[in-house]
Amino acid sequence: MTRKGGKRHAPQQIVEKLRDADVMLAAGKPIDAVCQALEVSEATFHRWRNQYGGMKAQEAKRLKELEEENKRLKRLLADAEIDKSILREAINFVKKA
Repeated sequence: MTRKGGKRHAPQQIVEKLRDADVMLAAGKPIDAVCQALEVSEATFHRWRNQYGGMKAQEAKRLKELEEENKRLKRLLADAEIDKSILREAINFVKKA
């Protein structure tokens, strides 16, 4: 799936935009007008609300950092598993020879 060329938002920016949206919604603005003011699609707004709703900016930043760390650790584990597999194959090859 390709992106339409939109920009990525930092977690702190998302939390701030969600706060702004809450103010606008409380003032009686319709959801489509709020999304237009935030310059995001309605789907993006709802995804942000599900992921970041109720968070503070620091919590959102920490969540993003933990997600990045988790990705890095998964990559390291996958590399270690590949190394183990290669060593296992080498040992089996030497035993057969």
